[in-house]
Amino acid sequence: MKLQRKNRLRATALGVIAVSSALALTACGSDNNGGGTTGGTGGTASGAASNVKCDGAKGQVLASGSSAQKNAMDLWVKNYMAACKDAQINYKSSSSGEGIVAFTQGTVAFAGSDSPLKPEQVADSKKVCTGGQGINLPMVGGPIAIGFHVEGVDSLVLDASSLAKIFSGKITKWNDEAIAKLNPGAKLPDLAIQAFHRSEDSGTTENLTKYLSATAKADWTYAPAKKWAAPGGQAASGSAGVAAQVKQTNGAIGYFELSYASSQSIKTVDINTGASAPVKASSANASTAIAAAKIAGTGKDLSLKLDYATKADNAYPIVLVTYEVACDKGNKAATLPAVKSFLSYAASADGQKLLTDASYAPIPSEINAKVVETIKSLQ
Repeated sequence: MKLQRKNRLRATALGVIAVSSALALTACGSDNNGGGTTGGTGGTASGAASNVKCDGAKGQVLASGSSAQKNAMDLWVKNYMAACKDAQINYKSSSSGEGIVAFTQGTVAFAGSDSPLKPEQVADSKKVCTGGQGINLPMVGGPIAIGFHVEGVDSLVLDASSLAKIFSGKITKWNDEAIAKLNPGAKLPDLAIQAFHRSEDSGTTENLTKYLSATAKADWTYAPAKKWAAPGGQAASGSAGVAAQVKQTNGAIGYFELSYASSQSIKTVDINTGASAPVKASSANASTAIAAAKIAGTGKDLSLKLDYATKADNAYPIVLVTYEVACDKGNKAATLPAVKSFLSYAASADGQKLLTDASYAPIPSEINAKVVETIKSLQ
């Protein structure tokens, strides 16, 4: 019993760790430390998970998808399971594409995706959402950082055109004239650029290519898509894989969520958008951009339309919103209480507050209020 109590206290403490430790956490559900004062019978627990409402949640919930939200999901899962000892959330960090496939095949209760369901995916979801369909619930916002590793270069400014040319293989050296023009006074080496992209279908890739398509049409001739389409470059699996390659390779550049850059001390590019000054990748600057988003979905679907071409001051344009995809109706009775309870915590003020500390951006309050009400209505 002493060991069990020790483990429970450790799990609660982990819920408020700094982002530097976030990558050490796991969302796989194999750590059953979850304890607390209320468990799965309702009410709340003490400490970091004080406002988690279990509402009778019990059993195991399987979920999978976006690796972009992994670090946020790690924190949420730890806090939630510390409070609701009868429920287990098992989130497999893979990719948005894999998560949607698992959801439409009915093997997971919800999926994480960095882009909303397409019409054909909504149609597929109706086969598993009895009497309903899959809907998009925006839960995590944040900047897609452009990480770089060039020895001797501590800061770097790029614009949409130069990024498009780098990732399509048209700019191949770090001392290229286009890069030098954006970085007067910088000592750029005569070093080959090694550009890394995601190997699997990825919502992060889709959001980056939406930005390039909206802002550098002359230089980026590929349609926005989850699958990387440009020639050249090197592929790595997941945001973690791309970040690892950038960190260890001199001359490297790649894209991944800011949390991966922050936790591994990877330098990030400032983006020249045409605003009064280049914009840094930060939670606050991503929030400025996301706050201008409009709800594009209908009914209970809350998919958003982002303005990737913004030139507003302090608005970082390369952003993503990760959705939790769930059935509006037809959820399995055995897992519905836990799904609603867990997603309600993630969307709560406490759950969203954790995002900034982990280098993400909270969903704007007006939109988030609708997310909270929609979660309550899941059947």
